[in-house]
Amino acid sequence: MKEARSPLGGWLFLGAVVLVWLSLAVIAPGYADHAIILFSGLLMKVLPALALVFVLLFLANLVTDQPWLERGLASRPGLRGWLIAVAAGVLASGSLYVWYALVGELKQKGLRPGLAAAFLYAFSVKLPLLPLLVHFFGLTYAVVLNAYLILFAVLGALLVERLEGCGHAIRRPDALKLM
Repeated sequence: MKEARSPLGGWLFLGAVVLVWLSLAVIAPGYADHAIILFSGLLMKVLPALALVFVLLFLANLVTDQPWLERGLASRPGLRGWLIAVAAGVLASGSLYVWYALVGELKQKGLRPGLAAAFLYAFSVKLPLLPLLVHFFGLTYAVVLNAYLILFAVLGALLVERLEGCGHAIRRPDALKLM
């Protein structure tokens, strides 16, 4: 049985953190000033990217509940379905375990195994962590890493399609005669 969280717990934690900061400011004001300067500098660097991430997550939440997503990921989607699967995987947030149930349900409704794999693989691109990735590793590294993650999401999904028997070569009538 799942236990409900108290909304008071978050406020208590915030109050404890503020109390620690105020104690630090009283005990060692030089350290507190330095920490605030470092924090505000980091916040100014990350804030524009965070704003973009929140806008993208908001749009993703608007889109993922729509019935057109289910229609776009039907059994014969073509390029549009692949793009939707990868984009939805990138934009999806939360725990992957929650998405397993949704993807499993869509698979029962006709979602191709490759599209399910593309979604789950593309989930490894984490938009909320993108600003920190850019800050600590640089823009070039972040772009290359995420491009590889998306590329291998598609390649892995194509491999799943082949292994599941959904590939185009296996659907040809002459290929079925040879089996």
